[in-house]
Amino acid sequence: MSLPSAAIPPGSPSAASPLFAHWRDDLPASLVVFLVALPLCLGVALASGAPLLSGVIAGVVGGILVGAISGSPLMVSGPAAGLTAIVVAGIAQVGGFPRFLPAVILGGVIQLALGAARAGVIGYYFPSAVIKGMLAAIGLTLILKQIPHAVGYDADFEGDMAFVDPSGENTFSALSAAFSQVQPGAIAVAVLGVALMVLWPKTPMARIKLLPAPLAAVAVGVALNELFKALEPSFAIRGTHLVSLPATGVGGLLSQIARPDWSALRDQQVWMLAATLGIVASLESLLSLEATNKLDPEKRDGSANRELFAQGIGNIMSGFFGGLPVTGVIVRSSANVDAGGRTRLSAISHGLLLVVAVLLLAPLLNRIPLSALAAVLLVTGFKLTTPALWKSAWHLGRSHFIPFAVTIIAILFTDLLRGIGIGLVVGIGFILAEHMRRPALKKVSPPGAILTRYELPDQVTFLSKANLMRVLDELPAGCRVEIDGRKTSRFDYDALEALLSFRETARTRNIDYRLVGIPETDLTPAH
Repeated sequence: MSLPSAAIPPGSPSAASPLFAHWRDDLPASLVVFLVALPLCLGVALASGAPLLSGVIAGVVGGILVGAISGSPLMVSGPAAGLTAIVVAGIAQVGGFPRFLPAVILGGVIQLALGAARAGVIGYYFPSAVIKGMLAAIGLTLILKQIPHAVGYDADFEGDMAFVDPSGENTFSALSAAFSQVQPGAIAVAVLGVALMVLWPKTPMARIKLLPAPLAAVAVGVALNELFKALEPSFAIRGTHLVSLPATGVGGLLSQIARPDWSALRDQQVWMLAATLGIVASLESLLSLEATNKLDPEKRDGSANRELFAQGIGNIMSGFFGGLPVTGVIVRSSANVDAGGRTRLSAISHGLLLVVAVLLLAPLLNRIPLSALAAVLLVTGFKLTTPALWKSAWHLGRSHFIPFAVTIIAILFTDLLRGIGIGLVVGIGFILAEHMRRPALKKVSPPGAILTRYELPDQVTFLSKANLMRVLDELPAGCRVEIDGRKTSRFDYDALEALLSFRETARTRNIDYRLVGIPETDLTPAH
């Protein structure tokens, strides 16, 4: 599928890069993304109270369809843990998953409208400190959430990123419970997997691009567990501690696909849910796009409006075929970047691998220990929250580090969107404080001049009022002052009121007070 030429920004990476130009990098990366995405698709579906297959369908659509028309060469889309709470409540509210699917489709239509309205610019209004804080927080959350899986405690679903999970357990209580129920076999698989991924680049095997370190770590984990089964059954990893992909054959899978219940369109709640999904999914995708742009070694900026279009098409098709809502997902995207992905081929290929896995490879994939996948995500998490990132944020000063740190803490103790919102408020607070400290009047007369001249900046807003009043109040009695507003293009009423009403104060203090280029306004209260 392709966009009309007018919808593809000139020079966008998606338009400019030939799909198979870097296949030697993209295909191995797609294997890594596939290994990360598969349990996350199943886990998000399970947590959402939706059919397991709906998570895989969303992953396939996010990979193949959204990947093909995305505004980013590296972002990978699929079902997102950030929407889990909305999906759980939405399914219960509208009366079942089939009645929920029309809301997903309508949410996609809303995203198309947002793309057409060029609303993608919203993503650019998030301070860099907040985006970097989001990346670091996701890295820390991955580490904290994957440690239980690494030691064999799999009560929490894969892909959960919220502080409090649906069962009521929080991140720290899950860690406490995990260390009281460790499985030696799971620990051995996880430790070996992490060690292999760390040491892999230093070995001759790293030259084999089609065998990336995460794939090797998973393969060794499977082999080690099979060895446990044969030699030391008490160490063997079984049951819910393994990937649980439905293995029912093509016919069985087709029978499990939910179809939209179109009668739900008569329910006003479905339309309100659609608006919520469309707006929240768009915001999460735009934030993921900004974060992926920062991770891209080639520093390519994907088109935000094109991304909204791609996500809208993806949600329409995911809902139509019985899938969960789709968004850009930073965990998959960071795994893609870390594995050396270069173009959209990686995201598309990972979607194809999900199809093959569901149709043909379920018995084989169900041998993968979750602790082996936890090893991959632990290393991915560390690379998202490296000490260098914290050091860089610290050296940029308080106005950068505090929003960065607040965003991290807020995400760790709430969830992704709430944490970003809190970080954004703090970041805006620093911007406003800086604006308020900026001088509202610039002295332009030479020292010793009888007439003291001041110039106003290009814009004089209500934030300038405090500084403006401070300068005016400090004027000595009997002085001569001229304030020039000819270069000012915009006056807020609050600031204009302060300038004009000081005339009366100037008379009482015998100040020769002149205003040049400042519009007159009626300060008399309306009755």
